[in-house]
Amino acid sequence: MRFATYNVEWMDRLFDQHGALLNNDGWSGRYDVTRKQQTHALGVVFKAMDADAVMIIEAPDHSKQRDTVLALENFAARFKLRARKAAIGFGNNTQQEIAMLYDPDAMTVHHDPRGDDLGETGGRNAPRFDGAFRIDLDVDEVEDLVRFSKPPLELSIKTKAGFDLQMIGAHLKSKAPHGAQNRDEVMRYSIANRRKQLAQAIWLRQRITDHLDIGTPLIVVGDMNDGPGLDEYEDLFGRSSVEILLGGEGMPQLFEPHARMALSRKLTATPTTSRFFIRPQKRFLQALLDYIMVSPQIQERDAEWRIWHPLDDPKCWNTPELQDALVTASDHFPVTLDVNI
Repeated sequence: MRFATYNVEWMDRLFDQHGALLNNDGWSGRYDVTRKQQTHALGVVFKAMDADAVMIIEAPDHSKQRDTVLALENFAARFKLRARKAAIGFGNNTQQEIAMLYDPDAMTVHHDPRGDDLGETGGRNAPRFDGAFRIDLDVDEVEDLVRFSKPPLELSIKTKAGFDLQMIGAHLKSKAPHGAQNRDEVMRYSIANRRKQLAQAIWLRQRITDHLDIGTPLIVVGDMNDGPGLDEYEDLFGRSSVEILLGGEGMPQLFEPHARMALSRKLTATPTTSRFFIRPQKRFLQALLDYIMVSPQIQERDAEWRIWHPLDDPKCWNTPELQDALVTASDHFPVTLDVNI
């Protein structure tokens, strides 16, 4: 089976209020890309992946006016995708949901949130992801309340072959200092954002540990907005969010080959899953932000990973239509996992 994670930049802008694809020459949420161009490019990418399940980060909005499931299933029908049913968990207010398209002939899927429902009061031990997490962020002996702007999506999955697993899709907080007006604010915002991101990673890691302790086959995917050695503030906190999620020495661990490469080769080239234009510097930045982390029960079943990078992956490079589509569709590239389950 093939599982994928894919951050689709502003997918919501491609649909009208009724979940229908606009597919016109108006501008999409991507710079200098029309809705028609982005929609066509996404169709090419999704068809090429042909995944049994795709965790979509920045999926279309779910609110009183808009329906994520309807929009995604309309998209799947337009391109005749096998992964044609959609699942969503707790919605959010960002217009960028976490949702999954999957093939109902290959698996059954249902939203399966874990943890105590403690609401706004929060808890210290892996509360439900739509609530709050109590943690002292700045070591002042006063607990802070941390929330997910995009609560992770927890799914129970049973494959056609009868294999049961849990899957979690996540989009951790960005570390970017949005709104900062000067150098001091950039530093202050960046450190505050990293504190919150690390707290989210600790919260998610608690849930991962709960699963691993009882031997649950587990896949954790998404845009973690972080990786080993990505910024100068990492040394202040000792480790990245990705390292927290994978698990430290003496703990039950998840495996992710691209993260392992980054951790072992901080002074050499590492894989990348995203490409952003940095306007002040007038250049592109590439980073490893998207991951598929798995428990031992998944890794041992002939697991194979692939980053669908338009320049680094030979098959993408040698398929011009796919190469162009990957660049047009989003500022992130899909990551897939093929596994025998």
